[in-house]
Amino acid sequence: MQGLHLTADLYRCACPAHWLTDADLLGARCLEAVANAGLQAVAQLVHAFPATVHGPGGVTATVLLAESHLCIHTWPEQGAVTLDVYVCNFAADHSARAQTLMNEMTGLFAPARVERNFFLRGNMAARGDSVEV
Repeated sequence: MQGLHLTADLYRCACPAHWLTDADLLGARCLEAVANAGLQAVAQLVHAFPATVHGPGGVTATVLLAESHLCIHTWPEQGAVTLDVYVCNFAADHSARAQTLMNEMTGLFAPARVERNFFLRGNMAARGDSVEV
């Protein structure tokens, strides 16, 4: 269950508005980026939210990968996006592919500011950690 979990919060996105609001277009672009990164999509779910008094509705796009997942949430009224890429590294190390996917999706939204995080998951015994929940 070893893996790499990448997250990014994107602010003041300067991309064309349709990347933040068009579910079909964003969903297709997600599948393209997954393939470009050398990962395997096995399913996809994309949902467009209705407009509100605050502005146009955003989009949530999730691509289930053979290696784990890509998830995107857009907030067009704030010009913001959150990205989440997780890859399992059980049979092979997919970390570089995860980074490629994260970089491609981040570039699509052209943010003025990005906050990135990464988490190494699993294999707690090898790191000397033991946490029981």
